[in-house]
Formats: sequence, C-alpha cells, structure tokens
Amino acid sequence: MELKHNPSGKSLEAAISEVVSKDYSDIKKDSGFSFDWETEKEHEVYKIYLLSDEKTILGLMSLIDIPEEYRIHLNLLEVSKPHRGKDKTIDFIAGCLIAFAAELAIKRGYYGFVSLEPKTLLIDHYQSNYGFRQYGRYLGIEGPTSQTLINKYLEDE
Repeated sequence: MELKHNPSGKSLEAAISEVVSKDYSDIKKDSGFSFDWETEKEHEVYKIYLLSDEKTILGLMSLIDIPEEYRIHLNLLEVSKPHRGKDKTIDFIAGCLIAFAAELAIKRGYYGFVSLEPKTLLIDHYQSNYGFRQYGRYLGIEGPTSQTLINKYLEDE
C-alpha cells in the first residue's frame, strides 16, 4: 500500500501488521500518540509503518471482532500527531487502516461490515471521506463501500 509524502508529493510504501508485545513500550514513549494503547491489548491492535522505517509507527487501530453480528468494530483509531490535520506530513494513514479493517471483514465473511462509534466532531469526516453511514449511534461501512476503500487504499496488494 502507498502513503503520500505531502511536502514532496512522492509515494511511500507502507505495511500494516499486528502490534506485538514489545511495541507497546515504544508506543507509550512516543509523544505522537495520546491514547494509552496498552488498554487495547485484549483486542486486535494493528500498526501502520513505512517499509523504509519499520520502527516508526504512523498510526494504530484497535478492532473488536463481533462474529454474531457479522461485523468488525473499529474501537480506536489514532494517527501520530505529525500526520494529522491540514499540515500533516504523510497522508492516507487513516484510510489505509480503515480499508485494512474492511478487508478483514470481507475475509471473515462479514461482507466488509465495519462499525465505529465516532466523536461528534468526526461524524461528517467519516461520512464524507470514507463513505460511512449512520446505524443508530454507530457509523458503518459494508459491501461496495468497503470494496471501494480497499481498491483506493490497498490496491497494490
């Protein structure tokens, strides 16, 4: 998958993998992350990083598999501070993580169904940028919307 280096416009090769035990101490020391990710250890936690710099984590997400509802719940998503907002250095981090969750939801037979409970300020962002729709207090994507995200952000896999 490719991320975009905003200052140069160049593509950067990235990968997503599951967080391992030793990663948690590095995350805790990293001032780019605000959340206490150790509280997410009971869930599936994934990191995104550049292939050229595997030690620097650019973003994290925590997923909860809910097989009885045929969905994956995106419990927590955080992009490192230098890569947030208008002045971010690297773009597409959150999109790649969400697309990865959608791909997992397809592989698990959930028709790409991914849900999340957004902060009020982010509802419009998730809807306009990633195609999420309102499902009660949750937002969700599934089917063709999930496939569109996979094609856009993970197309080279």
